[in-house]
Amino acid sequence: MTQKYQTVIIGAGPGGYVAALRLGQAKQKVALIENRQLGGTCLNRGCIPTKALLHSSEIAHHIRHAGEHGLRAGDLQVDLPAMMRRKDQVVEKLRGGVGMLLKGRQVDVYPGTGALAGPHQVDVRWENGDRQVLEAEHIVIATGSEPIVPAAFPADRGRVMTSDEILNLQALPKSLLIVGGGYIGCEFATVFSELGCQVTIVEMLDRLLVQCDGDISQMLARQFKKAHLAVHCSTAVDKLEVTESGVRATLAGSNVVEADLALVCTGRRPRSGNLGLQAAGVKTDNKGLIPIDAQCRTNVKNIFAIGDVTGKVQLAHVASRQAAVAAHTILGQPDSEDYAVIPSAIYTHPEIAQVGLTEQQARERSLEVRSAKFPLSASGMALAYGQTAGFVKIVANAEDEIVGAHLMCPHASDLVQEIAVLMKSECTLHELEATIHGHPTFAEALAETAEALLGRPLHAG
Repeated sequence: MTQKYQTVIIGAGPGGYVAALRLGQAKQKVALIENRQLGGTCLNRGCIPTKALLHSSEIAHHIRHAGEHGLRAGDLQVDLPAMMRRKDQVVEKLRGGVGMLLKGRQVDVYPGTGALAGPHQVDVRWENGDRQVLEAEHIVIATGSEPIVPAAFPADRGRVMTSDEILNLQALPKSLLIVGGGYIGCEFATVFSELGCQVTIVEMLDRLLVQCDGDISQMLARQFKKAHLAVHCSTAVDKLEVTESGVRATLAGSNVVEADLALVCTGRRPRSGNLGLQAAGVKTDNKGLIPIDAQCRTNVKNIFAIGDVTGKVQLAHVASRQAAVAAHTILGQPDSEDYAVIPSAIYTHPEIAQVGLTEQQARERSLEVRSAKFPLSASGMALAYGQTAGFVKIVANAEDEIVGAHLMCPHASDLVQEIAVLMKSECTLHELEATIHGHPTFAEALAETAEALLGRPLHAG
């Protein structure tokens, strides 16, 4: 028997479940389909579990350096299974919260795999083979993405892992090879190096974090070197093989790296296969991404797509914003997104955050820009913390409008929100400079950088 809904959503990640909550709040009859866990990649295999582990490794790092603060601690012992249990508890608590919220909004959750059977039909299949057809006025595709592993790499996920498998590791390796120096690779490099592993990163491009400002990449490389990580940029992995004792990577130039485990962080691809898109007439590009307009509509008017599967920006908070846009459009409320102001963060230590354009990107768009940096070495709070590696950099145009900001400092993921609000509100450097910032705080660096850009630096030359 066909069940009728106003909206059916495929995928319960930070895009899908947020869209369900918003529509349920508006008293729509909504179905949400998910074949794994509520919360999607972000909650179960990405944002939340990695941040739980990063906080644990940061504590380990601080304990090792406690002597610098006049504190003495005994030999540190890492209990990785206990860390993983704590991580799982955090995830389970949040996942349970999502379930309760959906229940409170009277959203029907179908624990199965959904596929389009037409522009208004979704076929749900359970693992036991049972099927249910749902009929909907609107359909939202929110199926996310999955890790890419080069076909030439071994399929042994006990030794050659992705970010999915390594989050369930129960024994701490002595050495770890990370293939890929993007944000995922650098975050896991931080975790395992702080826990005492010898980490090697191999990146095919010419620097770490190529999506970031060049000064950020250089500073992170210096920090990694200081922490005794081995970093090989402009280097390809010609061959990766599993050995009796671990893995062996042959790098371009015939250099060989051996490690207990390998972690492959070479990107993610959209989960758009086997969705029945052709049956509904939904178009994809040659990478499997689903093109959308400013209201998150696909080429089929009543079918929407949000999150990683669209290829706009692979961030959980972008998926949640797209969920709001799609839900509002379905409800007949005007909304759209231009993706001009998107804060993002990389949770290395220190944290990295950015919003808007890098200086290079701005110049490539023929914008007349200038930039200034305020070093943490001139920050009273950074000196008090003993964390002076990093800076705040702001990029502004000729009209003193902020076009980008790039932070490397403790709490960067929180501080960047101030710049995002200013940019969204079309404020200038003058409003930033004139806003009283508490002292002592890391946030003072934002105002100090604005003062430098305006030609009147105060605490830095």
